Amino acid sequence: RYLWSSLDSKRPCGNTLLALIIIIASLVAISSTDEDYYGLLGVTKEASSREIRRAFKKHALATHPDTNPKSEGVHTRFLRVRRAYEVLTDEDLRRKYDRYGEKGLQDSQEIDGYRSYDFYRYDFGVYDDDLEIITLDREDFDMAVNSGELWFVNFYFPNCADCHDLEPTWREFAKEMEGLLRVAAVDCGYSGDVCKRKGITSYPTFLLIKAGMVGKYLGDRSKESLTNFTMQFVKNKVTELWQGNVFGEIERAFVSGIGWIITFCAETGDCLSSEARQKLAGMLDGLANVGWMDCSRQPDLCASFDVTSSTTAYFSPSIQTEKQSTLFLQSLDTKEIYSEVLQRMPDVETLTKDIFSDKVARHRWLVSFSFGQAGLASHKYKKLKVLLKDLHIQVGKVDCITQAELCGSLYIQEPSIVVFKGLGINEFEIYHGGDMLYEVASFAKDSVRAHVTTLRPGHFPSDRKEPWLVEFFIPRCPPCHTLLPELRKASVQLFGQVKFGTLDCTVLKELCRKHNIRSYPTMVLFNQSSIHGYEGRHSAEGIVDFVEHLVNPVVVTLTPDTFQKLVKRRESTEAWLVDFYVPWCGPCQALLPEWRKVARVRALVVGTVDCGKYQSFCEQEDVQAYPEIRLFPQSGSHPDRSYGGWSRDAASLRTWALESLPRASEDLSPEDLRKHVYSGKEHWVLDFSAPWCEPCQDFAPEFELLAHMMKGSVRAGKVDCHTHSQACEKAGIKSYPTVRFYPYLGSSKQDQAGEPINSRDASGMADALRRHLRQLSARSPRTSAKVKVSLLCNLAITTVFNLT
Repeated sequence: RYLWSSLDSKRPCGNTLLALIIIIASLVAISSTDEDYYGLLGVTKEASSREIRRAFKKHALATHPDTNPKSEGVHTRFLRVRRAYEVLTDEDLRRKYDRYGEKGLQDSQEIDGYRSYDFYRYDFGVYDDDLEIITLDREDFDMAVNSGELWFVNFYFPNCADCHDLEPTWREFAKEMEGLLRVAAVDCGYSGDVCKRKGITSYPTFLLIKAGMVGKYLGDRSKESLTNFTMQFVKNKVTELWQGNVFGEIERAFVSGIGWIITFCAETGDCLSSEARQKLAGMLDGLANVGWMDCSRQPDLCASFDVTSSTTAYFSPSIQTEKQSTLFLQSLDTKEIYSEVLQRMPDVETLTKDIFSDKVARHRWLVSFSFGQAGLASHKYKKLKVLLKDLHIQVGKVDCITQAELCGSLYIQEPSIVVFKGLGINEFEIYHGGDMLYEVASFAKDSVRAHVTTLRPGHFPSDRKEPWLVEFFIPRCPPCHTLLPELRKASVQLFGQVKFGTLDCTVLKELCRKHNIRSYPTMVLFNQSSIHGYEGRHSAEGIVDFVEHLVNPVVVTLTPDTFQKLVKRRESTEAWLVDFYVPWCGPCQALLPEWRKVARVRALVVGTVDCGKYQSFCEQEDVQAYPEIRLFPQSGSHPDRSYGGWSRDAASLRTWALESLPRASEDLSPEDLRKHVYSGKEHWVLDFSAPWCEPCQDFAPEFELLAHMMKGSVRAGKVDCHTHSQACEKAGIKSYPTVRFYPYLGSSKQDQAGEPINSRDASGMADALRRHLRQLSARSPRTSAKVKVSLLCNLAITTVFNLT
């Protein structure tokens, strides 16, 4: 009331208060239009792609403009909701949004429009609500099919009529096969890259996949045909038992810790059919053997098992008394039998502090840490012992209520699954994914093959001599989960060069605050006193490129001071190519690996300026968009200029930049060939071409680049075979372009044929020339001194560049 009563302009501060209220109202209006994307869809920041799809579909069906044509602002709001869905289901866009908000999305293209109501009702997220069918996408497809389980995958397209006709059958088939295999679906409209990799060209397409084996189904689309096809891949043996083999078979299995399921077929009652027995054998693969006994032919043998009518029984190897070791099963349903048998099977091994170190220090283990509850509660996890057997991974559990000291030493503060790699008690990785069996199994397999370690305070690489790449994350962060498999791939490629670790910022908050971690995931490379943040794409290729660049830097990181010193006051013979960027810019991140490729050719000096850090400097340099690529050529050759091309790949950037450099190659006449190449005392590489030859024109920039790369070591020349046809004929040139190497061999005359160079890539040709020079040095003592001088000269140029 005081505020409003003060609005009289005659009162002191009245105008000030009025202005204040207007500002506050404006801020409220702005914040209401800038609603959080997660809030728009009604999901948490931890939501998976499937949860986001389901939320968007629900929203689309309730608020689609087709169903609310007269509602004010419905079109604009639905576009915003669609934008939220588009961003949160794209890994790169979601990561940038989480880190920078909508500012980080300024460079991404926004789709202006949406599909019809019927599309969202019938074609969108077709199987997302089916419990028996797993919808796989680009984030989890490889993880799933490499888990070791049997998968039958339906690749479909949203507007495909045959795909929709199949939906009821696929759902029935999934229910029928539950427990035997995983039934999945891939939407090729949403996960087109997955379908392309698998060679999918028509819809629906069915692939049966297990551990690299792929079977394509080409039969009719009935449930019976699908089932018959699937059972061809269930190879588990079902044994007929009789007096001569039964006790030996049971004893051999018991010694291995494996029980038996035996169905007794008598004249009365019902026994399992052969199809059901085969299916059960597949479901219990590695956990129990399945057999049957014909009681009409062997009544005395069945009587010894107290069997008088058809029945099925499970004989456990873990219970010694005969009465307790037998479980008679009343059901004929394979899923019910499977569930009962799993419950009766022995639990995974319990580990305590006294035996823990000895167990995990030298052997691979997957361990479930629980806090009084069951931990790996589902009996289906007993199958992990079978799925992980090939990699010699044992399965155990620890109760952190009774083993609090052990769990505390490992910083286990909540129920967790941990893989110990058999390299000591400190070499382990904590799992933060879903609880599906295939997810856990896939993680365990990837983890023991990779070299990623979960870090603790005493093992943080703050003062280590070797470089460490650390991912700071929080468990309930989908982009963090997506990054982890890529981190493991990179750790394999960079093994021996860099160590890899992960750090949970919900557990080690102080360490994360110390290193100013504000968004997740954040990757930082610690190299003794040097610390480098990672800004590239979340891919193994991007990580490897980032690390190799830091180990052997080819791009100069510029500050305003070094820019003035190195670029503005550069040597007259020096040319610079500079990228002005900001960290949140998607195209800037996409440019990074290409930029390093440009730098590695060593034809000019390549640098970067972070305009997020040096904003005022970039404004002074009139940088108006990102990335801004500028060439600062050799003095007097050309003025400074910006790149205006559409393509930002390494080849396009190199070609553009080389146009401003003085030529490194030379045009040669027949007389030059005789005097300098055939009779001279230098190494030459020649490009034989013709002006009317289109491939020659395309190849010319690569050869010019080669000339710059080999400058001081091998001279480069070009011969016009249209003008000097006789000279080319004498050299044996039959096609264009042809590249030949003419080494100086210490003789007065050189072979006119030369040595062919078959690569058409500048780096490939340079590598080939260096190999030739090394071979010459090894086999020819007379020329070794000159070759060594050439190689040392080339190395010196490289070293000077790297030092610069």
